[in-house]
Amino acid sequence: MFPYDDKLLAALEATPQSVDDVIRTMQAIDAICSDGDGLKWFNWLYLGVTRAVGARVAAGGFQDPAWMAVLDVQFAELYFGALGSALSGGAPPECWQVLWERRDWVALGRIQFALAGINAHINHDLPIAIVRTGAAPVRGDAHYEDYTSLNSTLSSLVDTAKTTLHVRLLGDLLPPVSHLEDALAAFSVTAAREAAWNQAEILWMLHERPELSARTLSTLDGMTALIGKTLLAPVV
Repeated sequence: MFPYDDKLLAALEATPQSVDDVIRTMQAIDAICSDGDGLKWFNWLYLGVTRAVGARVAAGGFQDPAWMAVLDVQFAELYFGALGSALSGGAPPECWQVLWERRDWVALGRIQFALAGINAHINHDLPIAIVRTGAAPVRGDAHYEDYTSLNSTLSSLVDTAKTTLHVRLLGDLLPPVSHLEDALAAFSVTAAREAAWNQAEILWMLHERPELSARTLSTLDGMTALIGKTLLAPVV
């Protein structure tokens, strides 16, 4: 879709082993993407989030910083994997494909791409990443407390993005009144992350029922894709 997509694919070749590796890959994506690429604006927001998480991990600001670092890497790998699959002609999850197909839709706002990416990443990917850490998700334990302690930081970053990215893809002003205002007002990172933890608990319990687990993930993907399509409706 963009002439530099081969460079993006090359930037995804190395599998990240640390939060710093994740940040370096996101920085590479940011440097490659033009302002007219919707991918840039989700990646921009996600890079800010990952820097905040990395700084807190390095400062020992969690009860189990090692687990938080593993979660961060597992989480990012799902984004990189979906992007790599799309760029190489594969079949990424439908919730991500919605965003990839609209990367050059100039009628959309930058904030729409950022929120659509967050929707796919939290509602679909985050439960999978929690399970992939290898520790059973237990509401109220130290991991859950570390996980939820990020909510205020993430909400603040998203609120800033709602203002900073409130322009069309190419930078011109959005109309002052539209369906987008309702979507922005309704979007809650805290609620989405709470739902993701709930889904992770369900997926963990389905470890020994792979067929049911696959159907559950397929349903989750479809529902998340529907939300993505709503978030990415052109603003007129």
